Amino acid sequence: MKRIEELLSVPENIENPEAKGYVELNLLSDMVADYEEKYHTIQPPTLSEAIKLRMHERGLNQKALSQYLGVSSSRISEYLNGKSEPTLKVAREISRKLDIEASIVLGV
Repeated sequence: MKRIEELLSVPENIENPEAKGYVELNLLSDMVADYEEKYHTIQPPTLSEAIKLRMHERGLNQKALSQYLGVSSSRISEYLNGKSEPTLKVAREISRKLDIEASIVLGV
């Protein structure tokens, strides 16, 4: 990582394929990316985590979210606590209105 940082400090290594450090930077970057993918994969968020993030970003509380999606507050609570899954209709609304990927909403 230290060497990558050194190489990144020279703009020519990033922009110019003919630069001395360009190939080295790309090889090292690929190696780090492969290592991280193999040993430190980032899991997609759960539906609950994604909804909580969107609520925070948009300043929504549970009651406002329930009105926005057209479901009861208790149902929203169940989604947030992982006690139930949304119906397909509600899942579509969550995905569309909260801009959450369908794969996260559907848990695939």
